[in-house]
Amino acid sequence: MTSEETRYRFEIDEPVSTRLDRFLAERLEVSRTQAVSLIAEGRVLVNDGAAKKHYVPRPGDSIAVRVPVPRETTLVAEDIPLVIRHEDASLAVVEKPAGLVVHPAPGHPSGTLVNALLHHLDRLSSVGGDTRPGIVHRLDKDTSGLMVVAKTDAAHRALSKALAAREIRRGYVAAVWGHVDEERSTIDRPIGRDPRDRKRMAVREGGRRAVTHIKLLERWIAADLIAVRLQTGRTHQVRVHTQSTGHPVVADPIYAPGWERGFVGAGARWAGQLVRHAGRLFLHAAHLSLTHPETGEHLSFSAELPRDLAEAVEWARRTSG
Repeated sequence: MTSEETRYRFEIDEPVSTRLDRFLAERLEVSRTQAVSLIAEGRVLVNDGAAKKHYVPRPGDSIAVRVPVPRETTLVAEDIPLVIRHEDASLAVVEKPAGLVVHPAPGHPSGTLVNALLHHLDRLSSVGGDTRPGIVHRLDKDTSGLMVVAKTDAAHRALSKALAAREIRRGYVAAVWGHVDEERSTIDRPIGRDPRDRKRMAVREGGRRAVTHIKLLERWIAADLIAVRLQTGRTHQVRVHTQSTGHPVVADPIYAPGWERGFVGAGARWAGQLVRHAGRLFLHAAHLSLTHPETGEHLSFSAELPRDLAEAVEWARRTSG
């Protein structure tokens, strides 16, 4: 951790209506996640004492903050093929291919979407930190589809706020095992870390509210093709919510490994072939719409299923007659 830092002090003279993490995010012009990190790292003191993110500042409080100076990134630009659907001075909309990790992390120091973005774009925002420049939201490694990327810090902050306010609409296409009960349904179940496996998420009491809207598109022999719209954006939300209803995403290696082997007779053979045709998690971020943070223009994008999933759909249609 760098020893260089910028110090801030806020003297509270009037009542504040927001808790500390939101207050700092607004005053420092950072994301709320970054504000929470500053508090958790002990970089925020209220009246020279330890602070908690839920604390609501009161008149007379003195808030001291130490913000590390961003270090120059050591990330390397890599010529990884990438479809760019839109680019301007503030942001870009790209199609992430399946199999590409979004940003560097242990086990994936390079060969990520961020490395590709550094090659294809002239700049990225610094708000995401050393390893996540430009990254406003994520897609799982095996999920393909649309993502918005920030090129300036101002755009990044505005997009993060819009995402938190549910003003960015994201839609997916997925294949799920079995048959959903209704043509349209909503799953409203809280999601949190699985206490038995910290690498997984689960529907659980005490988790954060998560809302997923589902529309049936096609019925096949042992699976359904569905459209999914996220009202909230929790980690693995689509995968966890569909699994919680007994209809996990086809070929999900985390939440439904080997699920196809649970069918019997012709359904079992068909399910096994669907997995082989898809070749990976059957989840694609197909729709993205947002308001441009600088111009106010409404931007809307759709991405067709990539070839592997499109061919699996054609096979499923033919064999489901």
